[in-house]
Amino acid sequence: MNIDSRDLEVFYWVAQLGSFRRAAEQLNTTQPAISHRVARLEVNLGVKLLNRGPRVATLTSKGRELHNHAERMVGIMAEIAQTVAVPTALDGVVRVGVSETIVHTWLARFIERVHSSFPNLTLDVEVDVSPHLCDALVEKRLDVGFLLGPISEPSMINHDLCRYPLAFVANASMDLGSEPVSLLTLAGTPIITYPKTTRPYLALRQLLIRAGLPMPRIYSNSSLSTIVSMTLDGIGISVIPPVIIRPQLTRGELRILKTEFELPDLVFTAAMPNAPGGSLADSLVGLAKQVVSEHKD
Repeated sequence: MNIDSRDLEVFYWVAQLGSFRRAAEQLNTTQPAISHRVARLEVNLGVKLLNRGPRVATLTSKGRELHNHAERMVGIMAEIAQTVAVPTALDGVVRVGVSETIVHTWLARFIERVHSSFPNLTLDVEVDVSPHLCDALVEKRLDVGFLLGPISEPSMINHDLCRYPLAFVANASMDLGSEPVSLLTLAGTPIITYPKTTRPYLALRQLLIRAGLPMPRIYSNSSLSTIVSMTLDGIGISVIPPVIIRPQLTRGELRILKTEFELPDLVFTAAMPNAPGGSLADSLVGLAKQVVSEHKD
């Protein structure tokens, strides 16, 4: 009996993701190619490994037995590749999820560092809010994510990455009276910030609720560029990390408001599923930490 290790790897990912389509995306190939390899493995072993549904593939009893062996094999192969192979020999696609705050701070440097260290590796970058990235990581639609964390799921591995303070920011010409600006004054002005499901938005609401103040008009937006533009236009004040508006602060277009209270920092985590083949993701997290340490707030 001749079993192709690639067939075992394909089977592992179909079983892990529960879908031929998602396994094809993970391995950067086509769904027919995935189906062909699984069918060939079943013929070689003489057993049925998967129950094929219209959307979901589930393991048979023999499939569950093989899954344990395939998981060990995938982990060993990944460890060999990371330990023995030179960086130029590593290729493929790694799916990286990124919060937009990271895009505006050090993502470009990170991509340059990855391309320098692993020239044949391709990064498929998805920018989204942290709750969506968290779901994608848990469902293994992403290999690694840089997001507001940590993710409290037993299937996830979290690494501390960086933190940025939040501040109230206004157009430099906006008159809000003397400083420190009171919470009552801020509550009387439209506020622009992250989407409703994110921690900055929820922290802002909690601050206002604890103070017993009427809720101001809050414009939630998933685009930091749009939030900055709206602040520049004087539509309202924004709650954002000052690190992303250095040019506007330097030019005197925006200013950080002094207040008598603080919002919690944005704490970013590098997160990845605890799965075989994670050693490459570990390497990317290590590069991210290097870039963060070099990026001065």
